[in-house]
Amino acid sequence: MTRYGIKDNQVRAFNKMIRISHQKLNLVCDLIRGLPVERAIDVLKFSKKRVAGEVLKTLMSAIANAEHNKNLGADTLFVKEIWCGKALTMKRIMPGPRGSARPILKPFSNLTIVLESGVAPKAAKVKKEAKK
Repeated sequence: MTRYGIKDNQVRAFNKMIRISHQKLNLVCDLIRGLPVERAIDVLKFSKKRVAGEVLKTLMSAIANAEHNKNLGADTLFVKEIWCGKALTMKRIMPGPRGSARPILKPFSNLTIVLESGVAPKAAKVKKEAKK
């Protein structure tokens, strides 16, 4: 049975109003898309991007949701989907030359992570290539 578009072996977690642009957040999302959870945690811990801590916090929340709500083991989880989108943008004004004003845009983003229990597709590709 699917509920809200997710299956019984899937869980999701949200993080809303992250104070960073969605383009910068998407760079970190691309790093962990399709990875097993253990590998994704390692990648985020050693990433130099500022937003990696927020993504790691959301990933840990999704893992806790899987263990507590659906009784899924953390060792079988992988990142099925991860995406980010725009939230609101704070608009500020900086004084410009000759009495004019320059806009300052301070964007916020939303993050969604969907984890699935099973074998990660990227991990399966690596194992097949190692056998050949």
